[in-house]
Amino acid sequence: MDRKLSGKTIAMEAREAVEKKLFSPSSARNSGPIADVLCPLLKSHALVLEIGSGTGEHGEAVCRRRPDILWTPSDPDVTSRKSQAARARESDGMQMPLDLDVSRPGWSDELPDVDILVCCNVIHISPWATAKGLARGAADILHPEGRVFLYGPFLEGTASAPSNLDFDSSLKARNPEWGVRALADVKTLFAAHGFQLEKRIDMPSNNLSLIFSRSE
Repeated sequence: MDRKLSGKTIAMEAREAVEKKLFSPSSARNSGPIADVLCPLLKSHALVLEIGSGTGEHGEAVCRRRPDILWTPSDPDVTSRKSQAARARESDGMQMPLDLDVSRPGWSDELPDVDILVCCNVIHISPWATAKGLARGAADILHPEGRVFLYGPFLEGTASAPSNLDFDSSLKARNPEWGVRALADVKTLFAAHGFQLEKRIDMPSNNLSLIFSRSE
């Protein structure tokens, strides 16, 4: 995902453009492992909303394996949405992207309910208000059996990977409001909105997949 700072879009990495499609080196690496976790999790004909979809490669990878689902990407960045739209035109299950900024109050008010909310590599390159808005919106639009799927780096106290600690320092040097989030803080935030951590999955390059479900 690209982030906007003072009205300018800042890419976290160099992205190759082929016509209207953007290609991200990190998405090329992690789309497969993310799809490996997500595909078994999705029920038949699941309704998926992705937040901060960036190039659209994650949704494309999942829809390629699961053409039965309806995957709606989103992003506040217009260039990213154009890339997502180009992929959607070539995918059976991928829908046209939405212009969503989850840090804005009421972002989920007009949206239909979904089965799963997906957010990959976003909350560490955004102010904490983004994570707050994500949790608040998830409580509004997820079906009773719905889930939240988060992917990215997280800090786990003394068990934190040195590479994630270095990444955290680098992000905070770019923007004090950014930073690799503590898993404990993320769990507390989602618990305040009625969610519990159902599963924590180790992923390549010291990333995690987190699956939240509604608390009983």
